[in-house]
Amino acid sequence: MAKKNTVPAPKKSAKEKKILLQSPKGMHDILPDAQPMWDKMRQAIASIADDYNFNRIDTPIVEKVDLFTRGVGEETDVVGKEMYTLKTKGGDVLALRPEATAAVARAYLEHGMSRMGQPMKLFYEGPMFRHENPQAGRLRQFHQVGFEILGGANDPIYDAQIIVAFDRLLKLLKVTGTTIKINSIGCRVCRPFYKRQLQTYYKQHEQELCVDCSRRLVTNPLRLLDCKKESCMPFKVNAPNFLDKLCAACGHHLQAVLEYLDELKIPYGLDHQLVRGLDYYSKTVFEFFAEDKGSELGALVAGGRYDYLFELLGGRLTPAVGAAAGFERIISLMQLQATKFPVKTRRRAFVIYIGDLAKRKALKLVEDLRAEGIPTGEAFGKESLKNQLKVADKEGHNVALILGQKEIYEDSIILRDLRNSLQETISLRRMVEEVKKRLKDK
Repeated sequence: MAKKNTVPAPKKSAKEKKILLQSPKGMHDILPDAQPMWDKMRQAIASIADDYNFNRIDTPIVEKVDLFTRGVGEETDVVGKEMYTLKTKGGDVLALRPEATAAVARAYLEHGMSRMGQPMKLFYEGPMFRHENPQAGRLRQFHQVGFEILGGANDPIYDAQIIVAFDRLLKLLKVTGTTIKINSIGCRVCRPFYKRQLQTYYKQHEQELCVDCSRRLVTNPLRLLDCKKESCMPFKVNAPNFLDKLCAACGHHLQAVLEYLDELKIPYGLDHQLVRGLDYYSKTVFEFFAEDKGSELGALVAGGRYDYLFELLGGRLTPAVGAAAGFERIISLMQLQATKFPVKTRRRAFVIYIGDLAKRKALKLVEDLRAEGIPTGEAFGKESLKNQLKVADKEGHNVALILGQKEIYEDSIILRDLRNSLQETISLRRMVEEVKKRLKDK
C-alpha cells in the first residue's frame, strides 16, 4: 500500500489566532490592577455624600422604555439612536438605562417621596448603557455617579450646591485643570421665543446642515447648538444668544447661581451655546471640562435643573436639580495626569504551615485571627516554607506565624518579624495578644 504524503498544516501567526470570546464592543473589564482608582472614586463619593447629607438610592438597570421616551425625549439622540431595548416574554418593552435621573424621578413619584422631608438629597452610582461609537471617554457600558436634589423650593442655592459638590469631588480626586461652563436654557415662558429665533436663523443655512441638524431644525432646535460636526460649527458662531432672551425670572435665577459661585470663589465661564441633550432640562445647565490633558474626553460632569421632568412622568411640577459624572472619564484623566495618592500600608499577619497536618490546623488559625479583627494572609497553594515566605514578603506582611508538626504537639507557634527576621516561639494562648502588640508597634 502506497504511503500517503502528508503535508503539515502551516502554523497560524499570532495575528491569525483569534480569541473566541471577548467582551462586547464598547464594553470593558475592570481588572484588579485598575481597582484602586475605582476604589478612590467610591471613597471620594462616599465622603461627599456624607458631608452634604445625600442618601443613596439604587434603581433597576432596566426600566420601561416609556420612562425614557417621555422623560428624556423621543427626539433626543439618547432615546432615538443610542438606547438598548428588549422585549420580555410577557410582552413588556424595557430599556437598559441610558441615564439615571429619569429613574430617580420615577422612584420619587412611585414611592411618594414628596411626603418625606424636602428637599430630598439622593445619590447613585452604577452602570449606564448607550449604543454609540466607542472612542475616548465614550463607552457603550459606562459608569456614572449622580447627585440630585429633589422637591422643596425652586432655590438657586441648590443649583450652586450641586456644582460645589462635584467641584469638591474632583478636588478630592486631585484632578486639576478643569473648567466649568454654565448657561441658562430658560423656561416655558422664554424658551419658545428663543427656539423660534434659532429656527429662523438656521433656516438661512438649511441646505448646508448635516442630516441630524436638518431633523433637529424641526424637532429639537436647541440641539442645533450641540452639533460637533465640522460642517455645522461655523453656523453656531452667529447664532442668537439665549442669555439675551431670558425672561426676568430665569435671568434672576441664573444671576443668583453665579453670585453663590462667586461667593465660594469657584471660577466658571458663561457659554451661551451650552445646551444639554435631554429634554427635561430648564434654566441652569452646566458642564465640567478638562483642559490640555484629557480635553478629548468630553464633559467630565454634566447636569442642570429639571423642574418639568416630574410632570412629563405624570406627577406635579417639582423643583429639582442634579448632575452626573463618568467614572471612566475621570479615571482616564487621573491616569493622564499621573495622579498619585499616599499609600497606606495595612499591618497584617501571615500564617505559614509545614506539612499536611499543619495545613489543616493553619486553616482554622487564619479564621481565628480574622475573627479577632487581625488582617491575615496565607498561601495555601504553596507547600514549601521558602515559597510561602516569598509571598508574605511580596504582599508586605509584617509578621509571620509559622506552624509545623513540632509546634502542634507543643501547642505553640513561631512568631517571626518579617522586617528583621527575628523570631521566637510562643504559646498559642498568647498568640492573638502578641500579634496585636507586634502589629501595633510597627
